[in-house]
Amino acid sequence: MQKILIANRGEIAVRVARACAEAGYRSVAVYADQDVDAMHVRHADEAVALGGTTAAETYLSIESLLDAARTAGADAVHPGYGFLSESAAFARAVEEAGLTWIGPSPETIEALGDKVTARTIALETGAPLAPGTDRPLADASEAVAFAREHGLPVVVKAAFGGGGRGLKVARTIDEVADAFDSATREAVAAFGRGECFIERYLEHPRHVEAQVLGDGRGRVVVVGDRDCSLQRRSQKLVEEAPAPGLTDEQRARIHAAARDICAAVDYRGAGTVEFLLGADGTISFLEVNTRLQVEHPVTEAVTGVDLVREQLRIAEGLGPSFTETPTPVGHAIELRLNAEDPGRGFLPSPGRVETLRVPAGPGIRWDAGVEAGDTVEAAFDSLAAKLIVHAADRDAALVRMRRALGELEVTGIATVAPFAEALLEEPAFSTAGFAVSTQWIEATLMPRLELQSRPAAHAPSGLRRVPIEVDGRRVVLGLPDALLGIAAGAVPQAAASAPAPDERALVAPVPGSLVRWLVAADAAVTEGEEVAVLDAMKMETRVLAHRSGTLEQLVAVGASVAVDEAIARIAG
Repeated sequence: MQKILIANRGEIAVRVARACAEAGYRSVAVYADQDVDAMHVRHADEAVALGGTTAAETYLSIESLLDAARTAGADAVHPGYGFLSESAAFARAVEEAGLTWIGPSPETIEALGDKVTARTIALETGAPLAPGTDRPLADASEAVAFAREHGLPVVVKAAFGGGGRGLKVARTIDEVADAFDSATREAVAAFGRGECFIERYLEHPRHVEAQVLGDGRGRVVVVGDRDCSLQRRSQKLVEEAPAPGLTDEQRARIHAAARDICAAVDYRGAGTVEFLLGADGTISFLEVNTRLQVEHPVTEAVTGVDLVREQLRIAEGLGPSFTETPTPVGHAIELRLNAEDPGRGFLPSPGRVETLRVPAGPGIRWDAGVEAGDTVEAAFDSLAAKLIVHAADRDAALVRMRRALGELEVTGIATVAPFAEALLEEPAFSTAGFAVSTQWIEATLMPRLELQSRPAAHAPSGLRRVPIEVDGRRVVLGLPDALLGIAAGAVPQAAASAPAPDERALVAPVPGSLVRWLVAADAAVTEGEEVAVLDAMKMETRVLAHRSGTLEQLVAVGASVAVDEAIARIAG
């Protein structure tokens, strides 16, 4: 390998570009129109436009990514995480194009990326499992039938998903069909495939996982374990390594199961095997993520292993640089600094980062996808940066995280930093009283979080494409709107004046697209009733009626809306 195309954006693309620079490889960034001057583009050696503004047109387009690789003369592809990182079709297309795929084989991704097949492999290797289906559901009625047979609560999961998307919990029988429909829509939007399965849901479990590296020939080494229990909407917010409070027996069981599952499929590269740990000590296999994880830095901090460099080494056919699980040194905690407002239920808060003061000092690591002046784009994920601290033990790491958050300053967007500050004061998160679970944030802490000031509505940046002739050849030049002095989404002055506030207006709480009306036009609704579903930053957000009355729909399904834009009026 000499030149690596990074088929991703944001923080992970920056991370991979840095690893390439240190390992002696040239890096190639790709970008959607609104990412033309993004941080990951600035950090790569080269950059190629994908020509589009949506994920489907750009970072999820196999054809566009392969075209970019050919244009740049890349001989390898690193998928990062999210987008196509767990797509067997993409991995196969990369290899068929004669390029090196920096990840598991397409066959492994198919076997473990399909959560139904992964359950079968886990069962064959002796991993514990909660009751669930052994094939994707045909429709919502099958989900309902499973719930009636096996009991509630249940969880519907995208068979090819991850990162909490395409995952919906139903606690009553009336919620099951809607959970299936919602999980299917999210799965299609985020991963391009809508197959889902269902299983019994463990209430209040911890989320514990093992990091593995495989050489592709049956040898698998477990690098360490992590706790990722602090989640909202089934997406992780805080992760730490090693997982606190495990018994020696539990840790050995988790490591052995992770190793056996991956060895069974000749796993190649970096991967993570996830488990749920019940309050009674029961361990239940959850899934395998056939890619690098967002939370990989905490494992790097306590083991000294550079997991991205290991990925590159394995892709070269060398295998992992070690054969035994490293003994962890100290404790590490990571905070995902998402552009979200915890006080508003962690609603996405895209916009321009006006100021950014980054923490520093001993034991501090800052992995970011934005700098001051950059934009957290509404079309993509809300993750802006990650704050990682490492110290001699967990209590010292908590003190260091508190100090780091005190130094952090971000303006222009809402972030989850106030949540983290509140978390550090919670007895349930202390080392002595550690008692958090995957539902703890939403059930216990979120109701006490305060609102942040709303950032101003942000017009998406874009490109103006102009055909020109260079040396007798016609090419298309993409010019940023800002360079041309054009305000994105500009409207004539006569049309720009804001109307007087309308108390009947039901406004969008987040920017995104309207994917579904839950009530018919001109129907009677009551205050607090769910009336619409928005897709924002690849997650579904329910819109509640702010008053009772008759609903007049103002926006069609599929339309894009800005934050605080009226999508309906409720008269009465």
